[in-house]
Amino acid sequence: MSESLLHDPATAAAAADGRRLRGDASRRTVLESATDLASVDGLDGLTIGRLAVASGRGKSSIATLFQSKEGLQLATIAAARDIFTERIVERARTEPRGVRRLSALLRNALDYSRDRVFTGGCFFAATAADVDSKPGPVRDAVRAALADWYGYIEAQARHAISASELAEGTDPEQLAFELAALNEAANSRSLLLQDARPYELAARAMHERLRSAGAAADLLTGLVADPGR
Repeated sequence: MSESLLHDPATAAAAADGRRLRGDASRRTVLESATDLASVDGLDGLTIGRLAVASGRGKSSIATLFQSKEGLQLATIAAARDIFTERIVERARTEPRGVRRLSALLRNALDYSRDRVFTGGCFFAATAADVDSKPGPVRDAVRAALADWYGYIEAQARHAISASELAEGTDPEQLAFELAALNEAANSRSLLLQDARPYELAARAMHERLRSAGAAADLLTGLVADPGR
């Protein structure tokens, strides 16, 4: 390459853009492996050495991308949160707020675990157990993701109550707690027993709980195919 091209601003910018794109692609590839590994082995089990083997990347390149184990853990949580949001929350936003969106959120959450988007089921269920007693930025990041999820379920319950889709006097915090607990129980039991049946049981229990809170059956059509089974 001639000296004039080396010093050409447009050429230099194009080269920088190319390096950035390659770096972004490399980061995405590594994080795909990282989120899956962490869903099985927890965030403490996520090491640069194991990730290098799983992703096919060199240890030095991974260390350059994330700087430290904590940096890798935080980036992995952020990547998993993006996937969780896209698969569960964004897809439910096609439904109006209230019971219809709440029903879609619950169905999406069950499907996300059942379909093994991550090998270890729900990423946040797996990693919360790993970091719940370990203060620091990593626990804070997991806690923030789960707090937003629980809060979003509760927000839809509150909207449903305000819109008279759920009975007046329904406690939205209690309802959200019960619905989230059913989802988490289905995830953990399915993983332990290697059986999809817990998702069906959880969906039916969610349906019945919402019906008992006053939700009309026609607002819950996405939650269970046949609630009478």
